[in-house]
Amino acid sequence: MARKRDNGPGGLLVVDKPAGFTSHDVVAKLRGMARTRRVGHAGTLDPMATGVLVLGTERATRLLGHLALTEKEYVATVRLGQETVTEDAEGEITGAKGAKGLERERVDAAVAALTGRIEQVPSAVSAVKVDGKRAYARVREGEEVELAARPVTVSSFLVHDVREEAAEDGTPVTDLLVSVVCSSGTYVRALARDLGAALGTGGHLTALRRTRVGPYGLDGAHTLAQLQERVDAEEPLPLLPLGQAAAAAFSRWDVDEEQARRIGNGVQLRMPAAQFGPGPVAVFAPGEQFVALVEQRDGRARSLAVFV
Repeated sequence: MARKRDNGPGGLLVVDKPAGFTSHDVVAKLRGMARTRRVGHAGTLDPMATGVLVLGTERATRLLGHLALTEKEYVATVRLGQETVTEDAEGEITGAKGAKGLERERVDAAVAALTGRIEQVPSAVSAVKVDGKRAYARVREGEEVELAARPVTVSSFLVHDVREEAAEDGTPVTDLLVSVVCSSGTYVRALARDLGAALGTGGHLTALRRTRVGPYGLDGAHTLAQLQERVDAEEPLPLLPLGQAAAAAFSRWDVDEEQARRIGNGVQLRMPAAQFGPGPVAVFAPGEQFVALVEQRDGRARSLAVFV
């Protein structure tokens, strides 16, 4: 039996997810490498997608739900001229109107209309729950699923290249290389769907790569092969310690030892209101000790997670 690795308080690890893996597959891989069951991820990536997947081990798993709510960045290829049941290349083609000779001005105008604060209907094959059951599970069982629109923010939606191609079935299509910066809960494949609908061509994603989750980008990501090499060489995994991870992702509040003790015991101290806006705040004691994540509510610090 393999000896359990001493993971201490754990930490965060940024993985460059390969295509064909589910987020759960990557979690399972890391559980084996770290020799612990306590592993989670901050925000699912579809099997087709690649790129940044933030994972946490041991106590760092308590940060993941808050990290999942941060801004995300993607590069993607949108294919205009075909629709699929999943709104990406993994699904069956349900419409093939074709797309050729599109004016760039029309494309840019349709993209601009999907930028900013918008109301977006999530993909029918998303993980959104309908009466307690995932939407994608209902679709797989043959149900027609209609989801309500919800507000999301698309901070940036840019078209970098336009290429006219022929799909495998001969349909003339137009592929757009795009980049997207958006809030948590935004579906990039829904942007592809809605862009195709606005242009009257239909549309879906043929490629998706996440380049950033909050402050964590591809420059700090490791492939599964690189991680396995470290494990095989009996080298430690490149975990980002809890305190560093929190300081990178959240606003910081430095307190004295007595304040740290009281916050650690659940006391809701007054926060400097002008210093912090909405969202989690990382509390640090002297000596760079990470104490807790808190949020300001009615001028006081309400604990989200305590780490001391």
